[in-house]
Amino acid sequence: MIRKLLLILGVLFLKGGLAYGQVADSATVGTIPLSVGGSFSYFDASYASYKSAGFGAYFDYSPWLSGNLGIEGEGRWLNVGGSHSFSEYNYLVGPRYRFYRSEKYQPYAKFLVGAGEINFPYDLAHGGYFALAPGGGVEMALKEHWKVRADYEFQFWPNAAGIPGIQTGAMHPNGVSVGLTYRLFSSRNEFKPH
Repeated sequence: MIRKLLLILGVLFLKGGLAYGQVADSATVGTIPLSVGGSFSYFDASYASYKSAGFGAYFDYSPWLSGNLGIEGEGRWLNVGGSHSFSEYNYLVGPRYRFYRSEKYQPYAKFLVGAGEINFPYDLAHGGYFALAPGGGVEMALKEHWKVRADYEFQFWPNAAGIPGIQTGAMHPNGVSVGLTYRLFSSRNEFKPH
């Protein structure tokens, strides 16, 4: 009888604790931890002396509201200013880490992986390669949902095919981007401008 009573009390005690754990903090109820944005980039193509610019889109997903770790994905289309039909494209995703939060500025680091594509000048060839892309930057709050960001990225294309004048794996496109981010939610965990 005592065992049954202790068992029932234990189950009720645990059940009450689990029910409490299901209650969401009112500051985050109904929020989607997602930011989206657009950017303009200027890159050194790491092919001869070609440089190109273009537009991109990105997202930041932070499922851990109290932490600084999140996921970033980006697409970049560098087809402005590339001479002789030269262009580069990137489709990347990976972890992003915010170092700290302040009222106005928020630096971050990222390490993305994915695909890099290149259209060589004069329509010589097209290549698609695996890409590693460490980078970082800083975001500055403008209004409650809006941020501006400056970003630097250095890419490694380890299996980029060797072509005359370039060794296999020697392509390292790198460049800067400036973007405008819209935060799809706002909570007490987010930094806000003064």
